[in-house]
Parts: sequence; C-alpha cells; structure tokens
Amino acid sequence: MTSQPRKIFAISELCTACRSCEIACAVAHSRSASLIGAILEVPLPRYRIEVQAGSTLNLPLNCRHCDEPECLFACKAGAVSKDEATGQVRVDLEKCVGCWMCVMICPYGAVIPDALIGKAAKCDLCENRAEGPACVTSCLTGALFYGTEEEFEEYRNTRPLLKQLKAHR
Repeated sequence: MTSQPRKIFAISELCTACRSCEIACAVAHSRSASLIGAILEVPLPRYRIEVQAGSTLNLPLNCRHCDEPECLFACKAGAVSKDEATGQVRVDLEKCVGCWMCVMICPYGAVIPDALIGKAAKCDLCENRAEGPACVTSCLTGALFYGTEEEFEEYRNTRPLLKQLKAHR
C-alpha cells in the first residue's frame, strides 16, 4: 500500500486574503531568506501562491501537485517531473526553456511565468525548509494545511470556526 502524498490544502472559508502566505513564500524563495533582505533584492523574489480575493470567499491558489499533472505532459523540454515517492511536481530550471506551455495548460493557474529569469515557477512545497511550507506556517487563520488528504479532512472537521460558519448558513 502506498502512502498518500503530502500537499497544501486550503479552507477558503477561513482565508481573509491577508496575503501573509504570499509574502512568506516570496521570502522563503529569496536569496536573503529575510523580509527586509527580500524587499531589497533585485529582482524581487516571486511568490508561488496567490490569493484570489472574491466578494464572499477568498481562495489561495498554489500548485496542486496533481496525480496526473498536465504541466508535465505539456513540457516538451522535459523540465517538469513528478517524484513518484512524494507526489511532488517539480520544474528543473536548468532544463526549462521558458516556452510557457506549462503555464498555459495548468488548470489552476499555479504555474507562473517568471519573466525576469525566463523560466516557469511553481510551488516546491518549500522542500528545503524543515518547518514545512512557508505559506502554511505563516497563515494566521489556519486556512492553509500541509498533509495528506486524510489528515486534511480530520483537520477541517476540527475547526470550530468552520462549525460556526456552517451553523449560520
């Protein structure tokens, strides 16, 4: 039996669109790894999660590390790969030619063109951070969760605010 891959899940009802996840992601992917240092970097570091603010719900969008990633199938340069053990979908910047096919085909809009380097950028689950993805650890409302689908369902069912929101509908 294979274990479920760990992914970032979002609870849109808890997202306040504060964008702390975007800032934390950019800082985690900066050369300095500090907020002040990242602000001074040229070019500015790119975040790999984007909050779409709506009139009633907000939705943090990031790579879903799909079971069958369209970006992998679209990449003719072989820059996109999937680690079968972890389920993580990665972009090899050495192989990426900046054709943006992965950007165009991603159904979630989670692969972004980094025009400054001419390469595709996407969530890497902050694989080099021992404490886990920066967006998740910075989320003040608990709208982001990193774990398996089963762990996420358990987490979601224990959120008291969600229970209150459901009771008022």
